[in-house]
Amino acid sequence: YGNFVDNLRLYVRGGSGGMGLPRLGGQGGKGGDVWVVATKSVTLKRIKDKYPQKRFVGGSGANSSVRALKGDKGKNTEILAPVGITVTTDDGRILGDLNTEGDRVMVAKGGPGGSFHSAFEPSKGQAKHIRLDLKLIADLGLVGFPNAGKSSLLTAMSNATPQIASYAFTTLKPEIGKLMYEDYKQISVADLPGLIEGAHINKGMGHKFLKHVERTKQLLFVVDVCGFQLASKTQFRSAFEAVQLLTKELELYKEELVSKPALLVVNKMDLPEAEDKLQELEEQLQNPDKFSDLLPDDMIPKRYMTFRHMVPVSATT
Repeated sequence: YGNFVDNLRLYVRGGSGGMGLPRLGGQGGKGGDVWVVATKSVTLKRIKDKYPQKRFVGGSGANSSVRALKGDKGKNTEILAPVGITVTTDDGRILGDLNTEGDRVMVAKGGPGGSFHSAFEPSKGQAKHIRLDLKLIADLGLVGFPNAGKSSLLTAMSNATPQIASYAFTTLKPEIGKLMYEDYKQISVADLPGLIEGAHINKGMGHKFLKHVERTKQLLFVVDVCGFQLASKTQFRSAFEAVQLLTKELELYKEELVSKPALLVVNKMDLPEAEDKLQELEEQLQNPDKFSDLLPDDMIPKRYMTFRHMVPVSATT
């Protein structure tokens, strides 16, 4: 997404142990470990800029000597990372999640120092590649096809300034807006890149978008009351079809997303015919089974999304 970094691959290696002292049975110090620590006000982009080599190595353990038979432990290395990170190995195994400030995960152990058991030879530390994968945490995630008016809605509600234009695909990087109420309660709203049909198979910005949806507490579906057509070659979809296709995309990516609490915003109510279209949509959503023949079979969701509220708005007016 432009210069927004939400995935970073790093090389980490624990420090080597120190040499043992055979003559007096001295033990070398253990090598330092490498930790990833969740810290506020850090971004992955900053790590990338500050450490272009992307290498993090623990300090070496001290050798055993006559003055200090037990060598000192090597220094630990800490990688300061933003909150909301999942740390994985290259093959996708999860090493840990950093969900609150101060959470830490050890990613590479230092090697033990030389001792009687190892014939006084020290060992090297663990070495591996890890991935830091950021998932935005927001109270509300906006879900909708391109051009449904998600960015306009976010601008109208909050102080965020996403790019807006009258053609599909404008949002290229996630925007988070804060809504402030009179009693000072705050809600964060994430406007994520538009979903397209087939996003779950990683078309478009598919997976990049869907992984951020996982961490939002509620979903806010935004549909254009008059329906939507992505391109001249693709089929026109009514507002009802748009809702079901969005549900299907979420379900195919991760079934439990469909059980998140959701609200439906029907946008562009300033257009002519909007009132009739809204009525039609309300009827269709009350018994979606009756209208499911409008959709191709592979696009009918297993479970229909239940919306707590349906809110007609016009983001422009």
